Amino acid sequence: MFSGEPTNGVLVAEAAGLAPGEALDVGCGEGADAVWPARRGWRVTAVDVAETALRRGAAAGAGVAGRVASTRADLSTAGLPAGVFDLVSVQYFPLPHEPEHAALRRLPASVAPGGTLLVAGHDPGDEGVDYVGYYRPAEIAGLLGDEWTVLVHESRPRDRPGPEGTHHTRDVVLRAVSAVGSAGEPATMP
Repeated sequence: MFSGEPTNGVLVAEAAGLAPGEALDVGCGEGADAVWPARRGWRVTAVDVAETALRRGAAAGAGVAGRVASTRADLSTAGLPAGVFDLVSVQYFPLPHEPEHAALRRLPASVAPGGTLLVAGHDPGDEGVDYVGYYRPAEIAGLLGDEWTVLVHESRPRDRPGPEGTHHTRDVVLRAVSAVGSAGEPATMP
């Protein structure tokens, strides 16, 4: 069981100044990263493949009932609505490589025009971090098209220790904002 606080300070640091709207918490786990924005006025869709994690998240989010909707889904196969989320938060979510990047393309495509894609992952330079077979934030940044403005793409020290038994000391943070298309269409990946 986690503390009920956001996974680490990335979500807080990068999203605290954003105007509340619709948010998607990808791989929500026990819900702390969904509850934090909900307490600040966001309507959050929390998605995870693990039913147990969703139940724990629902219990943790009892104080924000009606602001967090939990959904059990495997994002490698499930669809996402296009262009509706003002914030898509992907914190330490292991997304496997695919030949056509289908699952990965659905994440930024779900961001509303002017919305934010926020990705945090362990720094590949840290001991024990292995991205073999999974997307790194740098790969995601490289796949974003001209419709995106990358505001942050850096490695930074974690503000709290990683989970017990790990040696994570740094995170890679990607924060990008989608542009409004000429017809108000959401930005998509190339």
